[in-house]
Amino acid sequence: MPPELRNESDTFDIGGELTVRRLGYGAMRITGDGIVGPPDSESAAIELLRRAVELGVDFVDTADSYGPGVSERLLGESIADDDDVVVASKAGLLRNGDGEWLPHGDPEYLHNQVLCSLDRLRTDRIDLYQLHTPDPETDFEASVQAFAEMKDAGRIEHVGLSNVTVEQLETATDIVDVATVQNEYNVGNRDDEDVLQACERRNIGFIPWGPMYTVGEAGVSETLSTVADAHDATPRQVALAWLLEHSDVMLPIPGTSSVQHLESNVAASGLSLSEADLAALDAIDPQR
Repeated sequence: MPPELRNESDTFDIGGELTVRRLGYGAMRITGDGIVGPPDSESAAIELLRRAVELGVDFVDTADSYGPGVSERLLGESIADDDDVVVASKAGLLRNGDGEWLPHGDPEYLHNQVLCSLDRLRTDRIDLYQLHTPDPETDFEASVQAFAEMKDAGRIEHVGLSNVTVEQLETATDIVDVATVQNEYNVGNRDDEDVLQACERRNIGFIPWGPMYTVGEAGVSETLSTVADAHDATPRQVALAWLLEHSDVMLPIPGTSSVQHLESNVAASGLSLSEADLAALDAIDPQR
């Protein structure tokens, strides 16, 4: 990639006040295999994070369950002193040694986890802290109330949600100002289009996790490849560019453990899709 490579995505104000470039970075992959334990090289992971910032990425997303704790710790060691970078983390989902993701939204647990996150991220206040997923064994409103209390206590600046429905979003907004929603969404999976539209109406940032999950699937890859060939780009870059074009509140956070892939993702922010390109991509049938 050329030395002048920079994040060219436009900006969004998280919570109406934290201005970030809309193309961010997801820090799940800087952990060990299966998102458990440390990476093979912690120094390489730290170099990757610093390279992301050097390229103009100023929004980084992580979670207490990535590692667990490893991703947050490496972020704290690498970019904690950079006040220009907005760091988002999450709590409410456990990761065990068997590779299971287990919802845990008990309010006392969440209050404990924010203290752990603060320590690992080496900060006095987390820019954005998100409920990782609703817990079917815990009252949803009680979990959200815990985040409202963290905000009132000054431990977090903004509250986010993840893996929620429109109804849950509306319930949460009656309790606390919601700055972002993070749900699975990509060019081939738009099951949560209604959640995205609800975020657009409220000017809530929408963070699509798994932004490139469907790029290789039948009914998706063919269109992506056709558009990519016309722009001397890759299908993954087209998938990211489409997300940025699809909604002004979209905040993609592609994750990787490779500097080369990171640079390729950032280069997607400079890809300009034509109206014909967008029409072809919009026409991909999510129900294929």
